[in-house]
Formats: sequence, C-alpha cells, structure tokens
Amino acid sequence: MAQSKLVECIPNISAGVNRDTVAAILGDLEKTNVMILHVDPGSDANRTVITFVGEPDAVLEGSFRLVESALRHIDMQTHRGEHPRIGAVDVLPFVPLGTSTIEECVQLSRELGSRVGSELKVPVYLYEASSQAPHRKNLADVRRGGYEGLEHKLLDEQWIPDFGPRAFNPRFGALVTGAREFLAAFNVNLSGAELPTARKIAAMVRQRGGGPGPHLAGVKAIGWWMEQYGCCQVSMNLTQLGVTGLAQAYEACRECARLLGVNVAGSELIGLIPRQALLDAGRYYQSSQELTSQELVKLAVENLGLDALGEFDPQFRILESVIEGKSK
Repeated sequence: MAQSKLVECIPNISAGVNRDTVAAILGDLEKTNVMILHVDPGSDANRTVITFVGEPDAVLEGSFRLVESALRHIDMQTHRGEHPRIGAVDVLPFVPLGTSTIEECVQLSRELGSRVGSELKVPVYLYEASSQAPHRKNLADVRRGGYEGLEHKLLDEQWIPDFGPRAFNPRFGALVTGAREFLAAFNVNLSGAELPTARKIAAMVRQRGGGPGPHLAGVKAIGWWMEQYGCCQVSMNLTQLGVTGLAQAYEACRECARLLGVNVAGSELIGLIPRQALLDAGRYYQSSQELTSQELVKLAVENLGLDALGEFDPQFRILESVIEGKSK
C-alpha cells in the first residue's frame, strides 16, 4: 500500500454493547482493501470508533461496505447510549494524510453520500468542509435532536438531506459524512463530581459555551456519567490541536473543576492521536531540561493521566507508529 497518498476514515458506529455486532461489521470491512488501525468500543456510549486508512478508492469502497453492513446489523429502534447520535453510522469523516488534500476528501464524502443515498435509501448530510450551507458545517447542529428527533427534522425545509430520501429510515436513521482535519477525542475524568457539575465544566470549556469560562478555541464538549468507570467525564473533541492541545484542554478542565469544588483524575483518549499532539503536550509540562521525543511522550502520558482507566501504550495509540507497524 502506497504511503504517500492516504486517506484516514474514522466512522463512529452506534454499537458498543453487543460485541458480536461490532465484529460482524468489522468482518465486512476487513474484506475490503483498507488497513484497520484501531477499534475503540464503548459500552456506556454504546458506540465504537473505528480507524482505518487506505488509498482514496479503497477507503471509499470500505466506507460504503461499512455503512451497508451497519444497515444490516444495527437497528436504531432499540439503540440506547450516552453519546449523541443520529444514525447507525452516526458520523463518518474523511481526513487527508500524506499528500492527500482536504478537497479530495470532500469529493470522497460526496461520492459516498450519493451512493449511500441512492443504493441504500438512507438520508445523508454533509458536514465540515463538505457542507453546502453554513448551518450544516457543525456536527452538533446537524445532529441536534438526535435519532429520536430525526423524523420531524426531515420535514423541515432547512434540513432536507444532501443525498438520499427525505423519508425517515427507522432502522438506520441518517448518516453524517464529510471531510475535516484531524481532531482528538479526549475525555477528562472527574472525581467527586455529579452530572450537573460535569455539564457545567463542559459548558465552561467549550468554544460555544455560555456564561463564564475560558471557552477554548476549537473545543466541543459535553458532560456525562460513565457507569463502567464510576465517574463523570468531560467528553471533548479538540478540533484545532495547534491552538488548543491536550494539555491546554486538560488544565482548563482542572481549573474549572477546582472552581466548582471537584478534581480531575486523569483522562482518556479515544482512537488514535498524531505524534505531534503528544509531543506538544510533553513540552507544555517540560521543565528547562531538554528531553528526547520518547521522554516528551512519557511526560505527556504521565501528566495527562492517560493511563488512569487502563494501559496506554503510545506505540499502539500514535497514528504514525500504528501505520508504520501495520505496513511492515
């Protein structure tokens, strides 16, 4: 597989409790010519984040087969989970790697949307760089109302699907796809916090939050309770890692938590992360002494508490390392 022109795809499927369902969908994806890098299932969210890469044509075919498989194996009429969602494949972004461009990823998303809409009869919305109207750019706006509100949303002239039927598909819901740059899905654990406090901290740190707070650039955040961990989390998407990185988001949550009388207790990274993001976090916590790249990564893991909920092995979580390892 050529390494110079790759596209990353990170579908979020609405299945995490039933591992047989996840395995069946992965089995169909494995039959295509893509490289699966990471699978991150979550029981409380009832959601699995899959990361795969490949050449553009292979990623397009793999994406379609994954959506087709999800239509067969997931029934949204029975789905329950903590994470906001609008469909069986809730969101499916394309991210340029190597010499690939965002424009090429936009084209991939449109080709996927057209095929899913016409062949699978599923409503499809385009978001981020692929969006064709300002009110559809932000995923939270497209997803607002969730699966439960989708049937009514489809009747709104402002929310006619970009592809596919306007009719409600009760088994699948809708697909949101588009092109974007890399983001980090990053959750900060809270100690001694109730759900209202977690939600308040999320409102304080997210860019579009209300009331006082740092309101960090490029941060989307919600607060939720994670039964499997026995704690609340501030669940964030960091969409401008060069502006608001892991350390800045973590320390902002720590300060907001302190103001509300609770503490942070480490963090959780969902999926993979570019090496540079961990190096930047390490430099944030670095003293005056010079450190190697490996030492900076270790410093980031320690200070962010990335191993608080389980082992965090950078070799299997840094995007570039995983691609290199899988390519051998």
